[in-house]
Amino acid sequence: MTGPRDDLQWISTFLEAQAAEAGAARNTLLAYGRDLKDVAGWLAYRNTGFEAATRADIEAYLISCDAEGLSRATRARRLSAIRQLYQFAFEEGWRAENPAIQIKGPGRAKTLPKTLEVIEVDRLLEAARQTGRTQADRLRNTCLMELLYATGMRVSELMSLPVGSARGDPNMLLVLGKGGKERMVPLSPPAREALRVWLQIRDEVQETQQAKGQTGSKFLFPSRGKDGHLTRHWFYLLIKDLAAKAGVDPSKVTPHTLRHAFATHLLANGADLRAIQALLGHADIATTEIYTHVLDARLSELVLEHHPLSRPGEARQSLKKDDPGKAD
Repeated sequence: MTGPRDDLQWISTFLEAQAAEAGAARNTLLAYGRDLKDVAGWLAYRNTGFEAATRADIEAYLISCDAEGLSRATRARRLSAIRQLYQFAFEEGWRAENPAIQIKGPGRAKTLPKTLEVIEVDRLLEAARQTGRTQADRLRNTCLMELLYATGMRVSELMSLPVGSARGDPNMLLVLGKGGKERMVPLSPPAREALRVWLQIRDEVQETQQAKGQTGSKFLFPSRGKDGHLTRHWFYLLIKDLAAKAGVDPSKVTPHTLRHAFATHLLANGADLRAIQALLGHADIATTEIYTHVLDARLSELVLEHHPLSRPGEARQSLKKDDPGKAD
């Protein structure tokens, strides 16, 4: 079977299949598109393309990415996109082989996710209650933060929540996650109360707008932007502002940090790892296991910071106080 006429059609056809068959999220498709267009541009400079590229071409491309100073994570992601494109091409009969299948990736740097202490989360929640030009803004910000910390949702999942999922004072929310997979997440009492109050204000605003002939929104957190709901970028700016007002280092606070805090705090209080996996929507338990390392690292840090025998010379001085002869 003959493949598409050019590299851009290769990419567009691949992305359409990912959206239709794999249920890939919009942001995932955008990332694939950016990476593959970069590859196509590099191949075109070498007078070749996806149809004729060899394993040596792809390895040379990855070497050039390294030379540009791109991170290991970025190089690994680009290789993954190339592999998936060629796997799709092989299945469609455009190529007789996948030239990238045996290329070893650079791997990812093994860094532990940043998290927050419970007291820092409390300060962020308090800052949310006081931040906003209007009472409605403050109630919305409070609801956003309470829901994010109570459920461990990804911020994209939170932003796109349909208002129907919040009706009836629910104990749990139905969340649409990656790949179109649904999961249930429980709500804490503070999150339920914040949701109840915000929903009342939201509905009043929507009714006023509809009375003026405007179309109502299907989202819990509506916006006049093209998406119809608040965006990840908007929330990123909000949480940085909340961190500054709460006296928490803004460099360690992102929307995803609250997801990490949710998982780490649950684990620290005895939650089962499988339960946390289900709540986070992780397909692989290995992804969830990173939080055991976060907890181990934090416990070690606490010992080093607070145990009297962890400070240089402390053990020696302690022994001298008990029995001066023993230390020498």
